[in-house]
Amino acid sequence: MEVGVSVAGLAPPVARRIKKARRKWGAGDIKRHLAYMLMLLPGISFLLVFSYLPLPGILLAFKNYKLAKPPRDFWLTNNYLYSLFYKSPWAGLKNFEFIFSSAEFPIFMRNTLCYNLLFMVVGLFFAITIAIGINELRQRLAAKFYHTVLFMPYFLSWIIVTYLLYAFISSTGIINNFLVSVGQNKIDLYAKVNAWPFIFVIAQIWRYAGNGSIIYLATITGFSQELYEAAAIDGAGKWKQFKFITFPQLVPTIVLLQILAIGRILNGDFDMFYALPNGSGMLRNAYLVIDVYVYNTLRNATNMSLPAAAAFFQSVVGFFLVLITNGIVRKVQPDMAMF
Repeated sequence: MEVGVSVAGLAPPVARRIKKARRKWGAGDIKRHLAYMLMLLPGISFLLVFSYLPLPGILLAFKNYKLAKPPRDFWLTNNYLYSLFYKSPWAGLKNFEFIFSSAEFPIFMRNTLCYNLLFMVVGLFFAITIAIGINELRQRLAAKFYHTVLFMPYFLSWIIVTYLLYAFISSTGIINNFLVSVGQNKIDLYAKVNAWPFIFVIAQIWRYAGNGSIIYLATITGFSQELYEAAAIDGAGKWKQFKFITFPQLVPTIVLLQILAIGRILNGDFDMFYALPNGSGMLRNAYLVIDVYVYNTLRNATNMSLPAAAAFFQSVVGFFLVLITNGIVRKVQPDMAMF
């Protein structure tokens, strides 16, 4: 019997059994894919708890939030929810004014956009380079060792990295002590604004490149080795193999990850930008991104609606940037678009 044939011409007992099987939810698919569905459960739970349940908090961006305690006999006993829905007056778009009306708006928007674009380009280069380099290692033990070493910085706190950086570049640090020992003058990097874009890029790549290479490495290991063997027989070296085999097959993954990265282009890595400069006021123009600006504003004012408005602004802009970028990709190469 061919799949999809009508049950009208079958014997009644057989037709009833087939219809009964079709009525079952998934006809056994749930049981067959139960292991995969259980693997999705932690991710789905994380999204539900941290992304969907807090959605009513969006109202905070449009209200003048004032904390109040609900009456004893009121049905809503949570102070935050009661204040948000019942006691906080509407402010409209007034909470967004502190972003656009600020004299520092050009500075933190420039820094946020330029740093993220730079991180995307340089990070992509190093992530692919690491993935290809590890994939080319024939000793699997050595490949695992190097990848682990490159991946470990991802788990370090930026506070620890700040102390390590201070030990190297402070006035009494390792670098300046070495310069003095060879008869050179000290370099006060905590007073040189122009040096910090390079420091931020190096720190970003050092911490995230190993983690970013995981997806590319997993993609490369799935490529057919017969293509590389055929190319080697034809005399193609490693560069030509990368140019004509590896890179073209990596392009869909690269495009997908860059579309997602575009959605986070207004999100600054707050911990890095706030911690690494060690509070140096002379470096403010180098590390002031939108997240640092919002934090500094919140320190001077207790209005919780201001960071909520900034977060909503970042999310909306990121959402539309993803739609626009995906639309461009769909026009140029429909098969590589996310949707």
